[in-house]
Amino acid sequence: MEKVKLEIVGLSYSQTQSGAYALVLAEENGTRRLPIIIGGFEAQAIAIELEKMTPTRPLTHDLFKNFALAYDILIKEILIYNLVEGIFYAKLVCDRQGEVIEIDARTSDAIAIGVRFSCPVFTYESILSSAGIQLDETDEFASSPELEDADAQPKGPASMSLEELEVKLEEALGNEDYELASKIRDEINKRSS
Repeated sequence: MEKVKLEIVGLSYSQTQSGAYALVLAEENGTRRLPIIIGGFEAQAIAIELEKMTPTRPLTHDLFKNFALAYDILIKEILIYNLVEGIFYAKLVCDRQGEVIEIDARTSDAIAIGVRFSCPVFTYESILSSAGIQLDETDEFASSPELEDADAQPKGPASMSLEELEVKLEEALGNEDYELASKIRDEINKRSS
């Protein structure tokens, strides 16, 4: 089966399930998105690592990484290999001294561990075809409702000052809208480089 590489494009509070978050993955060279509903703990674990924050004590996924490294186990990739009745199934593809080991895991846990190992995430074309969402080629950042001004006119990143972007970033983080926060952070980084 053909594998498709995915990238994390954001996390946001789920509008459909209370207390849950949507992890949005995007195909590397395309416009399809794969939304996966995950729990708050896993969303926090992923966001902390993506934002390069350091918790005062290791989280469960940090403990797993430390344990794996202590026993010379590297996570090579995360593979979302099945979708049954709306539930995604994933596995960690590990390498221990040349031996490949596959470990079944919840998708949210697999990705939380995968970001700690900076390893790629893959799925099969069949899963992306059945559960993926096709996005338009338009700038999704500019059309975000969180960036609209009082006159309800979209205010895209190009028309916002760096100070305005930093305020919006703080608001997004305060609201735990990690998807929007990552878009704003990317715009700030683009301007700073």
